[in-house]
Amino acid sequence: MTKPQILVDADACPVKEEIVRVAERHGLAVTFVANSGLRPSRDPMIRNVVVSAGFDAADDWIADNARPNDIVVTADIPLAARALEKGAFAVGPTGKVFTAETIGTALAMRDLNRHLRETGESKGYNAAFAPRDRSAFLQALDRMARQALHASR
Repeated sequence: MTKPQILVDADACPVKEEIVRVAERHGLAVTFVANSGLRPSRDPMIRNVVVSAGFDAADDWIADNARPNDIVVTADIPLAARALEKGAFAVGPTGKVFTAETIGTALAMRDLNRHLRETGESKGYNAAFAPRDRSAFLQALDRMARQALHASR
């Protein structure tokens, strides 16, 4: 079977360094996908893909290229749902793991929050990214990497 890879929705990803650390530990390739420039890497296990500035272009590229047991890192809940449909794992940069059992609720909450913002019931502020989010992400990604490697055997 093909070894899993990590696909990253990289435009606003605050945990790029953590992803590289976990990938190196497990021998996984990483592809950062973004609409704008990415910092080049000499590491042959790291690839950068710059897509057009079109709406959801990075999400579409990731969804089209995700394979079973790959890991998709994204804060975008619809992209996480598309990844799960392909048999991939999905995790947010705060360590929130998306699963077949939780994605429906996550999509519903996203739609509810959007409605509340549109009607003025909510200001729609997101919580600031905190050190505990970084730690939770590292733990979740490391656990997910082990699961993906085991599942791909």
